[in-house]
Amino acid sequence: MHRLIARGARRLKRARVFFGHGTDNAWDEAASLTLHALGLPHAGGGALYRRRVRAADAARARELIGRRIAERVPAPYLTGVSWFAGLPFTVDARVLVPRSPLAELIERGFAPWADPRRVRRVLDLGTGSGCIAIACAKALPKARVDAVDISGAALEVARLNVRRHRLARRVRLVRSDHFRALARNTYDIIVANPPYVGAREMKRLPAEYRHEPRVALAAGERGLDSVAVILREARAHLRPRGLLIVEVGNTEAVVRRAYPRLPFLWLQFSRGGGGVFLLTREQLVAH
Repeated sequence: MHRLIARGARRLKRARVFFGHGTDNAWDEAASLTLHALGLPHAGGGALYRRRVRAADAARARELIGRRIAERVPAPYLTGVSWFAGLPFTVDARVLVPRSPLAELIERGFAPWADPRRVRRVLDLGTGSGCIAIACAKALPKARVDAVDISGAALEVARLNVRRHRLARRVRLVRSDHFRALARNTYDIIVANPPYVGAREMKRLPAEYRHEPRVALAAGERGLDSVAVILREARAHLRPRGLLIVEVGNTEAVVRRAYPRLPFLWLQFSRGGGGVFLLTREQLVAH
């Protein structure tokens, strides 16, 4: 097994595929694809890597890695599974591959910015696969979560994941363009990983991103189309001392320049990633 994964990693490295949809290196990507092809769990330990592999199984693993190279498809679309905040999610080309640094914040129950025991309502804007909404429901057991997306196709995938995690009573899926279908509902926390890629950056993205839904990535000329709506309308849907937490990734510098008066708190993550800001309802109202 170890030799098979090592060969796969060398193939991926030589082909210069882009890593960033669940893994960040050739070895982890090769291991994920190989274990999937062989129908084996990821948590097998050292004994798993010493396991002998039949010729037919090895051929299946090589074929899958070959597809990854030839088609430049993100690995989770080939396996049908991605992990977020320690939880498995069904994914396909209808949704982005989960990879947000928000997972780290959710795992902490949004502490120290919120008291997890007091959070009762959460809104996930642009839910996609439902990974953020579901992770919030798991981390905040007293909270009910509204998971919103403009894409009906994405909500079909989210529905599969809500069922998978048995959270239908606490996670409500809503098709909506931002806040439009939410009436006057208010929340303790609004969390969003909206589209934030500008036109110029869209043209430069690695080939793997072309397999993801464009509606979940592209956000106008500067990448601000969705963020601008969120900043304008979120305060009407936040409770007193409520939090707005938004990932804007590489568009952070553009956001800073566009909103110089907003007192953004830019969050840091021990596992890497960035471009996530936090604002309170009171800060939004004041500015």
